[in-house]
Amino acid sequence: MAGVSDVARAVNGRGELVLRRREGDGALELRVNGVFVMDDRETSSEALLASVALAAVLRPERVLVGGLGLGYTVRALLTDQRVGEVLVAEIEPELVQWMRDGVLPSVLDDQRVSVEVGDVRDVVAGQPAGSLDGILLDVDNGPDFLVYNENAVIYESSFLAVCKDRLRPGGVLTVWSSSSSEPLQAAVQQVFGHCEVQPVPVNLQGRDETYYVYQGNS
Repeated sequence: MAGVSDVARAVNGRGELVLRRREGDGALELRVNGVFVMDDRETSSEALLASVALAAVLRPERVLVGGLGLGYTVRALLTDQRVGEVLVAEIEPELVQWMRDGVLPSVLDDQRVSVEVGDVRDVVAGQPAGSLDGILLDVDNGPDFLVYNENAVIYESSFLAVCKDRLRPGGVLTVWSSSSSEPLQAAVQQVFGHCEVQPVPVNLQGRDETYYVYQGNS
């Protein structure tokens, strides 16, 4: 593709994972099966996801992040010294390896960070009940723009109920979406009894867009 150059590429049973450099602005961009996931030029939504979650948690000692991405959500969490442990669920082992190999700037050298390679549904379900202060889900472009069709269940009440069970009293679920989603809002409302929605204006490669953060408190 004109105007970009591949930095790293991997193919597995889920498809193709590509890390590439845009020539115009020099940004590093991640695509999965041709779908734009994120870049390192516009990271305000990742920072906001972390800050909104941290602001709502009285004691954010143990936090689970669904989706490593380029590491910006984890990096933002680590700036808060109250955070004692960040467990990252990442389904793509190649993405984790690229970070460990230095292809991507790493957040994995912080002793507070651990990574479990696997589906976020399994990683969350594998945590003891009441063991997490926060769960941050940033695994797609939201329920309307899935990276993998199988991820649709992540935004449904059945999985959100599992998340609530793994949260301590006062814990918070925070979900990022690239679009407004009434079904997601309704699912969070159903499980948690309420849902806070925060729009996030961003500029994406010269285009004004609005992303959204959905939040429920246990």
